[in-house]
Amino acid sequence: MRIAHYRKLRHLTQRGLAERAHISYSMLTKIEQGDRPTSPATIAALARALQIPVAELTGQPYLSELQQDQLDGLIQPVREALDVYDLGVDPEVAPRALAELAAHAEALCAAVREARLRDVASQLPGLITEVTSAAHASPSAEAWTVLASTYRTAYDVTTKLGFADLCAVALDRMAWAAERASDPVVAGVRQYLRSLAYLRAGQYRTGERLVTLGMGMLQQADASRERDVAVGQLHLGAAVIAARAQDSGSTEGHLSEAGRVAELTGPAERVHWLSFGPTNVVVHRVSVMAELSQYQQAVSAAADVVIPESWPASRRSHHLAEVAHAQLWIGQNEAALRNLQAARAAAPQQTRYHPVVRETVAGLVAARRAAPDSLANLAAWVGI
Repeated sequence: MRIAHYRKLRHLTQRGLAERAHISYSMLTKIEQGDRPTSPATIAALARALQIPVAELTGQPYLSELQQDQLDGLIQPVREALDVYDLGVDPEVAPRALAELAAHAEALCAAVREARLRDVASQLPGLITEVTSAAHASPSAEAWTVLASTYRTAYDVTTKLGFADLCAVALDRMAWAAERASDPVVAGVRQYLRSLAYLRAGQYRTGERLVTLGMGMLQQADASRERDVAVGQLHLGAAVIAARAQDSGSTEGHLSEAGRVAELTGPAERVHWLSFGPTNVVVHRVSVMAELSQYQQAVSAAADVVIPESWPASRRSHHLAEVAHAQLWIGQNEAALRNLQAARAAAPQQTRYHPVVRETVAGLVAARRAAPDSLANLAAWVGI
């Protein structure tokens, strides 16, 4: 286990690490032995106690699987495209018309929501380079906004594939472009995405501060449905952060406010591609119940959730993975396996690189003396 490896490097006993991470000694021993599933909150707590990034414990990025899927070679071009942001006009690039570039950027946003990561990663570097040159050649709010959108997509792709360092660079570039576009809504959305990065790292207080900062930025925007959607999504992000920090009161407050906003906006999945709306609020309620270790309540609530056919495949797959993880904790192993298979069918490229999926599959394998072929195949596919 990676946990035991880093614990020994830090010269810590199991009891010593458990005390540092504020978890029980018995839980840690079972986790290290592979007899108990772990939650994202526990992994984050252990990473903080060991003073290492969460990715060191999860093993991200999953390089061997990326190589098998021929995705590893697509990351370096994205990195290089992000590096030319301030170099001005590229004399070797002949950009298309801005309207065409904007349409291409929107198409990639949609493709990310359908979890077509290979397609997006292969097209993105060229688009970033082209829009960068166009924005420098003819600066305008629209041009900088399109560039911010390409950086947002770079964040989405690198996050889903496990490159935390590169997603941080993409967010910095998004802030740079949003400032030039003078668009407070884009700036607020960027703070929401940044808060999620700190959520994944287990730095909840910083995540909460970023949500507050994002709310302040949105107050500078003119009243609009677009602004309301961003505000609502920030409340959903804040609810998950509060739940991860075990603050049930703040969690409920943010969920209630998000629900109020969703009643005003209605379904707004395509507004900044945040998937916001009434469905996203109820899905987040399931998520925060699981974060608060209310696994039975989460599974019961999920049974009443109706996901529209039009909902993005990536979001539907993520929800199914979270429900499967909750089902594992209450011993509904067959149901958990079915939901994992449904998540894979909805968004295979995303599911394969989802850390919660790996933790759930590992827990299912550990719970079975002899894994059925369906579970064994899934385990092999995700790299366990």
